[in-house]
Amino acid sequence: MKRQKTGKSLALTPRDLAIFELLERYRYLRSTSIHAFVGGASATRFKERLGDLYHEGEYLNRPAQQWETAHSRYLPAVYENSDRARDVLAAQGRLADPCPHMPYGTSGAGRQFAHSLMICETLASIELAAKAKADLRFVSWPEILAKAPEETRRSPNPLRLPGFPRRLKTAATELACSGYTVPDAVFGLEYGGEARRSYRFFALEADRGTMPVMRSARGQTSFLEKMIAYHGIAARGVHKSHLGIPNLLVLTVTTSEARKQSMLSALSGAIEDSAMFLFKEVGAAAHRSSATLGAVLHLPWDRAGHSHVDILKPGDWRPMESTSESSA
Repeated sequence: MKRQKTGKSLALTPRDLAIFELLERYRYLRSTSIHAFVGGASATRFKERLGDLYHEGEYLNRPAQQWETAHSRYLPAVYENSDRARDVLAAQGRLADPCPHMPYGTSGAGRQFAHSLMICETLASIELAAKAKADLRFVSWPEILAKAPEETRRSPNPLRLPGFPRRLKTAATELACSGYTVPDAVFGLEYGGEARRSYRFFALEADRGTMPVMRSARGQTSFLEKMIAYHGIAARGVHKSHLGIPNLLVLTVTTSEARKQSMLSALSGAIEDSAMFLFKEVGAAAHRSSATLGAVLHLPWDRAGHSHVDILKPGDWRPMESTSESSA
């Protein structure tokens, strides 16, 4: 949990630089996820190398918030880049915009750290699952943003999706949504071979049970209000005008089966066509282990009033944009 130098000499390797670049994209990742991305014959030796980069070189940090949970010492360590790693990347012209997936300065408190880590590990698990399939490619947020309208590219917060004032009657209450909706992340999946490609794009919501599923009072933050906002965004084509993507589905990862069922129930009572919303329960501990989370993400996702779907397969469960070009 604290740096302990031994005086061991340390010369950076190409794989070390690949680790630094990966952590610039994902900010927080466990050692198991980092190893899955950059490779190495020996997992044990790879962990030792991460330890060297932490203790001897001070290129990596181990966020202190990870040690606050009861079983933290039995879990793979979480790493992030230090300023020294970023200086190395900058000197070689390999430093991209800071943390495309997880902006810096948003994870001071322990609760925020856990949420950020859940986002990063969910995205990493989906990207790793895509890398394992020859006919599937993960489309990152920087790639999406690079093709977005100029106004969005210049925005200080391009993930901020414009909303609109609206009220929606349900059996129990009347809910309102307005202002802006900010996903935890946005990514895409490219399906198919060279001749014909198709795409789906997703907004990710990582739910740790801190937000009420729904409220009786109007204008108060709730999960349902945010889903209503997403429904309005899709209906008005905001994803097309703001991000330049042809479709948008919403993935919600939560930590308990009971909460997932509560979300599905609330959604079915508020939105008639809720096919764009997909849900998965990963368990209270699963988001702390990328191996467990990765396995769960291979299972079908639930929808309110619709059949289960596997996001890793194209299928016909939602219209997609098809093209013969090489990028989304």
